[in-house]
Amino acid sequence: MNIHEYQGKEVLRQYGVSVPNGKVAFTVDEAVEAAKELGSKVCVVKAQIHAGGRGKAGGVKVAKNLEEVRHYANEILGKTLVTHQTGPEGKEVKRLLIEEGCDIQKEYYIGLVLDRATSRVVLMASEEGGTEIEVVAEKTPEKIFKEEIDPVVGLTAFQARRIAFNINIPSRLVGQAVKFMMGLYNAFINKDCSIAEINPLVVTGDGKVMALDAKLNFDSNALYRHNDIMDLRDLEEEDAKEIEASKHDLSYVALDGNIGCMVNGAGLAMSTMDIVKHYGGEPANFLDVGGGATAEKVTEAFKIILSDHNVKGIFVNIFGGIMKCDVIATGVVEAAKQIGLNVPLVVRLEGTNVDLGKKILAESDINIIAAESMADGAQKIVSLVG
Repeated sequence: MNIHEYQGKEVLRQYGVSVPNGKVAFTVDEAVEAAKELGSKVCVVKAQIHAGGRGKAGGVKVAKNLEEVRHYANEILGKTLVTHQTGPEGKEVKRLLIEEGCDIQKEYYIGLVLDRATSRVVLMASEEGGTEIEVVAEKTPEKIFKEEIDPVVGLTAFQARRIAFNINIPSRLVGQAVKFMMGLYNAFINKDCSIAEINPLVVTGDGKVMALDAKLNFDSNALYRHNDIMDLRDLEEEDAKEIEASKHDLSYVALDGNIGCMVNGAGLAMSTMDIVKHYGGEPANFLDVGGGATAEKVTEAFKIILSDHNVKGIFVNIFGGIMKCDVIATGVVEAAKQIGLNVPLVVRLEGTNVDLGKKILAESDINIIAAESMADGAQKIVSLVG
């Protein structure tokens, strides 16, 4: 789950991480009032969307007076920002962060992420702040420093100090930088983050080390124990189909293709998308109905797939273990009847109660194309979608 920058900064503030003072605004008048309350000579007007690259898209402006705050707020609110992370459709700006300006002397990058190769959290840092870390990794990888963190011991002050020296934090501010990194790590662990990225971390003219931006992502599987983080969820920033799927405990991710996929098991779902692409098709989604799905759950999954107007065909690929093929078949038939299926449907069933499942499909009055294997099903749906 993602949250907005201003929300991320409030979370970090709880752990002693230094951030600029700022206020959220939903209207132009609120933006001006926020600037008045901050009382800063310079204010920054920042678009709040769940995507990076806002500055390059015109979503971050520096205002030197209240008139400029009003002008920029009026310009940004309601604007659709298109960045490298939003896709071509962009995201509409519905809220702003009005933040006090600061005297930036130098920008750095600090991030925490789980390294799947070692199953450990890694602290990454670079003195090339303000640039996408992917670009730094590609062009100047020697400027990225890493510290692998022992999960039992946690981030040590020694490791944080070594990072600070490696990225050339001024020696008089190393202590502050260490405190900053320790606080960031504590927030990462205590709140079950999947990513904590500060870009840029800045050193200011008055000798402060602070987070000028903050990106926190959270492990959705751990949200049940973080009601305070759940309260920060902005449903308007999420895909409506993914929201509906979460209500029915379905694992759904919208994609850009035109072949809807309904599969049981995350691994099989990934393989299904791969084989669809192998035969020249483009998956419209990742959808795992899980191992214990009911007919009602399958019906809801079908509805969600068909609510995507880009879908021109559906491939149902089920291997019945815990999930029984007759349950899937019943759900597919019921959903097709409720919605009025008007796109090609290819179904491949294998496993528990497969004969009963195939019988249910065959005896329905729905035009369903049977597949004997995953490859056969992928070829047929790609051919039908054309």
